Amino acid sequence: MVDPLGRSSRLPSLTGLRFVAASLVLLCHCGITLLPRVAPEREFEIALFYAAGAVGVSFFFILSGFVLTWVATDSDTKLLFWRRRVVKIFPNHLVTFAAAVALMLLTGAAVTFGNTVPVALLAHAWIPDQGVLLNFFINTPSWSLACELFFYLSFPWLLALIRRIRPERLWACFAAVTAAIFAVPAVAGLLPAGERIYGSGEPWLGGWFMTFFPPVRALEFVLGILLARIVISGRWIRVPLTVAVPLAIGGCLLSAWLPDRFGEVAVTVMPLAFVIAAAATADIGRHGTVFGGRTMVRLGEISYALYLVHWLVIAYGPIGRSDPQWGQSWGTTATVPEALLQASVTIVVSLVLAWLLYTLVERPAMRRWSRPAHRPGSSSAEVPAAVAGRPVS
Repeated sequence: MVDPLGRSSRLPSLTGLRFVAASLVLLCHCGITLLPRVAPEREFEIALFYAAGAVGVSFFFILSGFVLTWVATDSDTKLLFWRRRVVKIFPNHLVTFAAAVALMLLTGAAVTFGNTVPVALLAHAWIPDQGVLLNFFINTPSWSLACELFFYLSFPWLLALIRRIRPERLWACFAAVTAAIFAVPAVAGLLPAGERIYGSGEPWLGGWFMTFFPPVRALEFVLGILLARIVISGRWIRVPLTVAVPLAIGGCLLSAWLPDRFGEVAVTVMPLAFVIAAAATADIGRHGTVFGGRTMVRLGEISYALYLVHWLVIAYGPIGRSDPQWGQSWGTTATVPEALLQASVTIVVSLVLAWLLYTLVERPAMRRWSRPAHRPGSSSAEVPAAVAGRPVS
């Protein structure tokens, strides 16, 4: 499918990379719970699992800006755009939220206004309260959806603004946003220390500002919009995936080695942007990538569902992450075979539940409600061709 600008709306490598990003988050949450039970002295490896999860979330934020810009057309309207985005995120979110509340009730966990209502409304990322954002009984990863919702509400105005930037200035703007991301940890360090983060001892308010606060995380989304404009304008510098992927891996390793106060985004954001642009341009040139194969695309299609269901399996399945002591009171030690078995069961169950959620909830909801019903005499231009098919973000 090609839009009037000649851009294909099908970028299979980016769809496949979505599964890689979701898998990094899944492995992160398994690793930071199980590795302390097996080898609590392996601090770097534990930090590396944390960094992998941060990379996965950052990738999704950049990718959202890139893909939404890529498929945007002048015939689209704000209301149609917001309708598609709401239908994309809320059905899966509400189903997994309801499942989390049911599991909380079944296990005797406290169900309060603070740990449910802001989460249901996807407003919790705005609230600097550990009891809300780091509550392991609720579907904790949904905080990123609160950020995405803010991105979607802002996108029409952000796109209009960025479209006004002359092509020769796009790279300068890209560099400026990257510099702002690097400055975030310094700004966070100026905030009052006060409360400390559970388990790490780092100042909570600065950690919330760097990790959860939607306007700060919107910098990655804006970077994705600029990146798409750079590629569309023909000013991409042609960094290949064989270079971009090792750079991203190196950034992840560096992020794990640096103290928390340096943040988890700054050193990986540019390599991740390069991975996205390199994969997209490979698809445009019909060269294909290992991420664009049929199996990877199928897995990519369930990546959003996987992102939402995996925490419930970790929290209430064999790993038991919902325990108030981060699972460690379930046994301060564990053998490697036990940990591998728990992780394997968690991954398999998460994949099965993700497929069910995608098949029974996400896909039917998108088909039924993502666009208005066809009315006799209405124009097909009501729904842009580039976004009428299966969404890639």
